[in-house]
Amino acid sequence: MASAEPLRVEVVYCPRPGHTDLVSLTLAPGATLADALQASGLLERHGLATAGLRAGIWCRASEPDTPLRDRDRVEIYRPLQVDPKEARRQRYQQHKERSAAKGRPPAP
Repeated sequence: MASAEPLRVEVVYCPRPGHTDLVSLTLAPGATLADALQASGLLERHGLATAGLRAGIWCRASEPDTPLRDRDRVEIYRPLQVDPKEARRQRYQQHKERSAAKGRPPAP
């Protein structure tokens, strides 16, 4: 049975590393992830389009119609700037170049 008490949730978006925009909300019972996103104003503030937007609850990607519980943390995810595998390759290449400059053989 659903509680008739209002839901207290947080909606958070990190527009760039090291910067967080957090909004605390009180929503009606039965509110969904989409309701929280709309009520937060973060989409408009940061010029985010709802099409293709990825969001989740407590680090788990969720659909917009997912019901919220009291004290949930709704997160808006940024798209990846670099594929993680490619970033790893770039770090290894830089390590190889630094090792060669120091006269050491690169690690296998």
